[in-house]
Amino acid sequence: MRRICAVNRIVRPVSGILLRRLALASIIANVGIVVTGGAVRLTASGLGCPTWPRCTDDSYVTTPEMGVYGVIEFGNRMLTFAVGLIALATVLAVLAHRPRRPGLLVLAVAVFLGIPAQAVIGGITVLTNLNPWVVGLHFLASMAVIAAAYALWRRIGDPDGPTVAVVPAPLRALARVTTGVTVAVLVVGTWVTGSGPHAGDHGAARNGLDPETISQVHADGVFLLIGLSVALIFAFRAVGAQRATRAAIILVAVELSQGLIGFVQYFTHVPAILVGTHMLGSCLVLLAALSVQWSTRERRAVTSAPQATPADAAAPVAVTA
Repeated sequence: MRRICAVNRIVRPVSGILLRRLALASIIANVGIVVTGGAVRLTASGLGCPTWPRCTDDSYVTTPEMGVYGVIEFGNRMLTFAVGLIALATVLAVLAHRPRRPGLLVLAVAVFLGIPAQAVIGGITVLTNLNPWVVGLHFLASMAVIAAAYALWRRIGDPDGPTVAVVPAPLRALARVTTGVTVAVLVVGTWVTGSGPHAGDHGAARNGLDPETISQVHADGVFLLIGLSVALIFAFRAVGAQRATRAAIILVAVELSQGLIGFVQYFTHVPAILVGTHMLGSCLVLLAALSVQWSTRERRAVTSAPQATPADAAAPVAVTA
């Protein structure tokens, strides 16, 4: 009996560590497929496999006649299976973990199901000859999967007790507004992409929006986002929320870096390498914004004894999970 108990004490923390590592791997893999998907578009390989789900009418794989464009497009499709396997492994790990963690399975399944959904949208982009609106939806679907993967990763690291707010309600609302503006900036960014070059194929249509006008709208949204994020830094610092302050500082740093890349690529006629870097930056901005949102609350362990309010707790208030 003692030996069994000792084994259980070892297995449970290892299982938790493995689960968190799988969730982190899922985040990284989904960010990676966004970057490789950008490489498909930036190398004009979007129709390297001209149909879907097959690569050609007669083959599920690329053929030598399709050249490097077919290899690039087919390679990105294959990465979807790798990302899916990581998500499936995460689901199985959640099911096998003891003790069972409430809420984890829903998030893990959401990530897993989001991957084939994102792949189907990718197939529709091919079948519609890279319609820019569908291409934008394909990117936003990836952002949704990344957000779900991040929520799973953070939830694994939290205890299973009640959720409490660590900043006052107005600051939680400001953080939610900032997250909403982040999403809006990402959406408008897809419109900018759909109006400019790098369509994914030399014959692909554009969305018809004026590139200069929509780029200015996007830039205005970025300025608003940075302003809100800077306001969060001062507001969190004023209430002594140190963890939230650090998260907001990181968000501003990522936003400034992303904004600099955006301005440079605009004034240098959107070189492919900077566009690809900007796509990676979009993922990082989303993750940083979610980190700020997560920092406004925390979960307390069920068995923990009452403690004095810490300096950065700012009068915690119970909130719904």
